[in-house]
Amino acid sequence: MTQANLNDLVAFLTVAREQSFTKAAAKLGVSQSALSQTVRGLEERLGIRLLMRTTRSVSPTEAGERLRMSLGPHFEEINAELAAISELRDKPSGTVRITAGEHAAISILAPAIRRLAPRYPDVHVEVIVDYGLTDIVAERYDAGIRLGEQVAKDMIAVKVSGDMRMAVVGSPDYLERYGRPETPQDLTRHNCINMRLPTHGGIFPWEFEHGGRELKVRVDGQLTFNNIAMRLDAALAGLGLAYLPEDQASPYFDGKGLERVLGDWCEPFPGYHLYYPNRRHASPAFAVVIEALRYRE
Repeated sequence: MTQANLNDLVAFLTVAREQSFTKAAAKLGVSQSALSQTVRGLEERLGIRLLMRTTRSVSPTEAGERLRMSLGPHFEEINAELAAISELRDKPSGTVRITAGEHAAISILAPAIRRLAPRYPDVHVEVIVDYGLTDIVAERYDAGIRLGEQVAKDMIAVKVSGDMRMAVVGSPDYLERYGRPETPQDLTRHNCINMRLPTHGGIFPWEFEHGGRELKVRVDGQLTFNNIAMRLDAALAGLGLAYLPEDQASPYFDGKGLERVLGDWCEPFPGYHLYYPNRRHASPAFAVVIEALRYRE
């Protein structure tokens, strides 16, 4: 049976269900004369009359009723399946892979996932923590999260955080024993907890700015880590000064284990952006992830 014949069967079933060429034509979006011609052509090919036509009504013949009863449920199932597939197209589902640094994963992605996961159980989010500036296209990621200044110009960027600040912190016990640095240069006399990141090829310099003056200080110390948690724990244990994102250190201010120094030298800087290739087609799953992450003033 050709596609044209299937369309003819749909036309017949609609007329038989509505018992009116006028109503059936309106439902199918065709003219009454065209619909009548379609059904007549079907009858001629089958060699049997399917509909009884009078000036007042249309009703199936015995053969027409048999055809309606046998085919009608199957076409209804087909329509139901097509509708289900259409809903699936618009229903957020699938896996979204995102690469981000540790701090962005903790402070941006984790809270968004806690909001998103219960609402969209069919959306799977895979987060890969990576300090390197990953090529998200080559590595088959859907998106990445980096500081705005690190996002390539050919990417679409969506702001996912406000401005950020860093904080130099130490325990009250450490500061009492070794004093409080008054300038970034004073850090050279302190036991500083270093961090090593692959994007910098070595020990990360502590960056400062005050009154338009920018300064990078390469500090020295007994300990070096490549993650936030261990630097924070070491500072809380009084093992030295740490250079941390402000939001990770601030819960321990006000007598809760850490004190801040050099606050005037830690000015705000642009925060995180989610970025992805401008040629990427946004699936429903990816779209809901973007909305969950989007920063709102």
